Amino acid sequence: MSIPRLSDAEVAALLAEAPAWALREDGKALTRSFKFKDFNAAFGFMTRVALYADKADHHPEWFNVYNRVDMTLTTHDADGLSARDAAMVRAIEVFL
Repeated sequence: MSIPRLSDAEVAALLAEAPAWALREDGKALTRSFKFKDFNAAFGFMTRVALYADKADHHPEWFNVYNRVDMTLTTHDADGLSARDAAMVRAIEVFL
């Protein structure tokens, strides 16, 4: 099943709404680094995101070291960004 990609205008609007996110060089993903007080805070954030991601059936690519979480959002079935990524960004912003 193919998932529609966001248009350039939709991506621009999402980045205006969530300016802490960056468009990856190839234009197919959003990236962001988060820094928390300590490991427990970082892990708690990751747990909240993981619970949402599982319900949404859309999972981030991420990397965690101590209090830092680096995240990439993309939709492989769309070969780029989709409405699923936009919803994930909006959910993540609420979790902060």
